Amino acid sequence: MIFNKIGIVGAGTMGQGIAEMLAGKGLDVVLIDRTPEKLLQAMEQIEMSLDKQLEKWAITAAEKKMILSKIQKETYVHRMMECDLVIESINEDLELKKQLFRQLDDVCPPNIILASNTSTLSLTELAAETKAPERVIGLHFLYPASKIQLVEIIRALKTSDDTFVRTKQFVEETIQKRGIQVYESPGFVTTRLFCVLINEAMHVLSERVASAEDIDTAMRIGYDFHYGPLEMADRFGLDSVLASMERMFREFGDVKYRPSVLLKQMVRAGQLGTKTGQGFFRYDKDGDRL
Repeated sequence: MIFNKIGIVGAGTMGQGIAEMLAGKGLDVVLIDRTPEKLLQAMEQIEMSLDKQLEKWAITAAEKKMILSKIQKETYVHRMMECDLVIESINEDLELKKQLFRQLDDVCPPNIILASNTSTLSLTELAAETKAPERVIGLHFLYPASKIQLVEIIRALKTSDDTFVRTKQFVEETIQKRGIQVYESPGFVTTRLFCVLINEAMHVLSERVASAEDIDTAMRIGYDFHYGPLEMADRFGLDSVLASMERMFREFGDVKYRPSVLLKQMVRAGQLGTKTGQGFFRYDKDGDRL
């Protein structure tokens, strides 16, 4: 199957990153959110990201113009019927996602794959809201989507072999990333492992074993991480990390998934990371460390 036009529902941080990455691969993108204001803000963030690449000579002005021209802004879900693949990337709220999948199932022809970028929610539950659960699959892109070459391809209980094969073709041939097959389990592979590391880093910080800066430096330099665990938590959004930890703790019942008290305190204080400018570290409006 040839993938030419991709729909993305949700213009938040991950939706923006996926849209920018796909447009950079030459694909047409239909980016949907509830209001024109949110879409305008998303496009401003994407342009800001491209300007940073332009400053580093990573792209040319012509490439920036081409990428922006590939992204269409829409507020109506019915536009998804024109796409070859739809990727849902809204908030990690099960009921909202269920409602969206019911809408997508109604407007999208049977040949269109419906994918979710969820990191912890059940794909089987989302698929159960549709009349064709065999076409529902997980496509979990990691942050930042343009730089990380891995994509988790998650099979729900009824995901068909055909849907998986076509999705893997999209990941590995169309956008040239490495796809791994994952069978549904809370947190899949990456979130399940990394959230435990983030949580343990918070315990180490709470116990005053080392400063936040030194904890992250240890993992960045010692283990060649792109970001340290605490900065990564800031970039995920501490509220999102907390929600993931609480969901895995409920599902597994294992204390290793119990969220750190420090994490809960920071979320209650509204220190959510890059989205608020303050988490374990401080950030400017562009998301750069101060």
